[in-house]
Amino acid sequence: MNLHSTIWRFLILLLSFSIKRGPLLPADCLRFEGCGSLTVEPALPFLLGSNLTVYCHITKCPQRRECSKISLELNYETVGAWEKVNCTTVIFTLIDVRRPLSFVRCKRHHAQRSEIVGGLDLRGGLPPDKPGNIFCETTRSSDFINCLWERGQETHLPTTYNVSIKRANGTQVLLDQIRGAEEITMPRAMIGENTEHQLIITAYNHFGASQSDPVTLCVEDMVIPETPRIIEIKFESISITAQLQWETAESSEHLRSYVRLSTDNSSWEVVERTDVSKGLIQVDDLRPLTAYEFQMRTCYSGLTRNDTGPVRSAASERLICSKWSLSVRRRSPGKGPSQQLHVWRILGSQKTNGSRMVTVLWKPPPPEDYSGEVQQYKIFIGSDQNPREISLTASSQCSVQVPVNVQTLSVSAVTLYGSTPPADVPLRHSDDCGPLLKVLAPSPNGSAVLVSWSWPGNKPWSPPGGEVLHYVLECRSVPAAELQWQQVAEDQNSTSVTGLTDGVRYNISVYAVTARGVSVPSSGLVYSKEKEPLSGPKVRVLAHEAGRIWIQWGELPVDQQRGFITNYTIYLQTLDSRNTEISETVPGSDPRQKWLDCPEGALVLQMTASTSAGEGPRGSRIPSQPATAGVGLMILIVFIITFFIALIANLMCWSCVRARIKQRCVSWGPAWFGENLPKPGNSVAIRLLEQDGSEPTFSSTYSDPPLSPISLLSQEERDDVYPTIHVEISGQPTAETPLLTSDSGTMLAVSQLEDVSYKPQIAMLALQEEEGTETDEEHMDVATIEEEDGCSSMYGGLFEDFLSSVEVDFSDVPLRLTLRSVGGLLRPKTQEKTTVLNGGVLLGRSENKVAADSPSLDLQQGEIKMCDTADRCLSQYTVETTLTGGYFPQVAAVSSAPICDTQR
Repeated sequence: MNLHSTIWRFLILLLSFSIKRGPLLPADCLRFEGCGSLTVEPALPFLLGSNLTVYCHITKCPQRRECSKISLELNYETVGAWEKVNCTTVIFTLIDVRRPLSFVRCKRHHAQRSEIVGGLDLRGGLPPDKPGNIFCETTRSSDFINCLWERGQETHLPTTYNVSIKRANGTQVLLDQIRGAEEITMPRAMIGENTEHQLIITAYNHFGASQSDPVTLCVEDMVIPETPRIIEIKFESISITAQLQWETAESSEHLRSYVRLSTDNSSWEVVERTDVSKGLIQVDDLRPLTAYEFQMRTCYSGLTRNDTGPVRSAASERLICSKWSLSVRRRSPGKGPSQQLHVWRILGSQKTNGSRMVTVLWKPPPPEDYSGEVQQYKIFIGSDQNPREISLTASSQCSVQVPVNVQTLSVSAVTLYGSTPPADVPLRHSDDCGPLLKVLAPSPNGSAVLVSWSWPGNKPWSPPGGEVLHYVLECRSVPAAELQWQQVAEDQNSTSVTGLTDGVRYNISVYAVTARGVSVPSSGLVYSKEKEPLSGPKVRVLAHEAGRIWIQWGELPVDQQRGFITNYTIYLQTLDSRNTEISETVPGSDPRQKWLDCPEGALVLQMTASTSAGEGPRGSRIPSQPATAGVGLMILIVFIITFFIALIANLMCWSCVRARIKQRCVSWGPAWFGENLPKPGNSVAIRLLEQDGSEPTFSSTYSDPPLSPISLLSQEERDDVYPTIHVEISGQPTAETPLLTSDSGTMLAVSQLEDVSYKPQIAMLALQEEEGTETDEEHMDVATIEEEDGCSSMYGGLFEDFLSSVEVDFSDVPLRLTLRSVGGLLRPKTQEKTTVLNGGVLLGRSENKVAADSPSLDLQQGEIKMCDTADRCLSQYTVETTLTGGYFPQVAAVSSAPICDTQR
């Protein structure tokens, strides 16, 4: 036994089991037992709206140990009203059944399964209505008569129509039966041409019959026009119109044509037509690029009928028309634009050659005016004979250079199906008064602004340039200056501007365009919807006094206002412990300066701006405090000081003034004020000290000698060491004193050596060129003073009016001289002659030896020269000192005090 035979044996056993025990079904399927039947009262078909009684019968009663239940479903819905008659019959009641076709089925339910006992289809209907609107028709050339009627409401059951035609004497001419139809065709020969017949149509079905009213038939009344035939259909692309050329077998003199059309298998629609000529009609307002199906018919016009008699045909109460012609299908072409473009311009400044730049603006043609897309725009510049053409694509404006002799500029749009008529751009100004803006009213939702205008005096008025061609409305945003414009027909005086932004100011202008040119505009400012300002004004304090303050504020930028400013609010807040704040409102139309009453003390100011939408945020805080008297006085003092400094600075620029000021300062000041201090950098001694201590080699005879060691001496030793200075002045006795006085009142003060500081050099040698510049400046100063004051003596730098000549002799000093204030070395047995001339020192050395026991300084010569006037210096001294008692590194400190005549 192979595998295949085993499988087949298993399948046969499974099939046998299912036949004996029941078929194998899915879980949701019902088992059809077929162990019963269903009956319905009243019998089928039933009248719609009736109540039905359904009986469910089973062939045998269930056993006692079986628990079963019987139910009924109507269109898959369980019926709730039931009554059990016995163990095999259950009655179900169906209330107001209105469905013409339904089904019911009876089911028995066991513990674990359900099975169908039986099922039945329920069919219902209605009795037929009386046939109505009966009419018969035929043509003059037809051999048949066609009668039609309306059956009324749907019966949902098969309906039969009996058609009966009798003569006036009751003779039956035609008796025919038609099932389910609403028309009948009979031979025309059955009815006499000049006799009347009676037509009756009876409809009947399962629920009864219904007879129509008798209709009198007459061949003359039944004749209708011949069916026309459409020969050709032509379209015009400019204004999508269709012209239908048709013909008929009879004369069309008394016929009126009608056209109906359908698109995309939709219902038929009778449209208006226009008779162009005999056999040619036109249909307007068709959609472009649309598939149409055309039919037409003709009707008698102006024909009257005799309605006497009992009941006439319905044809006498309606138009006598032909049948609809055969359909002709055509697709309409695309539509070309037919309206002129709306155009405007922005004129630029005129150049020297008379030409100007013109920005041409235009609106695209309305979509309903053309089919497809705009291919390009053309701008024609110049006359119609030889215009210059500019082509543009996908644009709404263009800037062109217009020569001075060109007065014509036009724009046209080009599509696939045609071009718009050229629209002239107005280039000239008529300078005539135009309409005046009357209302600028924002809409409640802020999306638009209603604009209206009128001519002066609110009267219809024709401008001098002729009739108004149209109006142009401009709308420019401030300050961005974005332009919106629109063209308004000449018979309108109002429009609405849309697409505006909330909180943006717009300048709206209206122009009147006439044949003469463009009128003077009338303008106004408006907001589509106002908002609160974005910031507060900037405040500046002009004056702050006790109890009041004077302030000034600037205007907000237009983009910050976002509305018309109705008022300003000023906030004043004190800075004391009370921290009081007061506010004051100022109308927006008032000047932006105001005196305000304010509390005492320091304040802080802030300001806000308000529109009709509300108050904006506060501006920056500006502190201020009242001005005091001390501040004004301080300003005055600073001004006076500044004035004198400027005056002195200007005077110092004059050399004569500088010299006079210097002279006065020296004469008024102390003696040391005019003294030229020596420069330590020029001292050889200091240079030696800066070196390693080695004694340099002096190549110049005018350099300081090498320094000797310095030791400290007591007061008694100083008196023995320092020589006695002898000063001899002509006309006076010789005295051994450090203080010399001349007979003219001039004092020569020679300080004691312990009080004299060591001075390596009083001035550089006149022969040394490196320090010549300073000496030259001193001589120039002295020369200037001599020119202005007339002094005969020379001004000598820091020293003025020295002695003419002083000679000092030193005797030999047995010991080394050590000075407290001198850091130099004194060499004995050296005679040195020092000459002081004009503030300079000339040193002359001699190698003559002197005795060591002659420590004396002899004044060899002294000369005093007197001035003639009292205001001039009295003398000029030349001092010579001769050192005979040893080396003395510097001249003795000799002071000269000039005595004028006024001081004597």
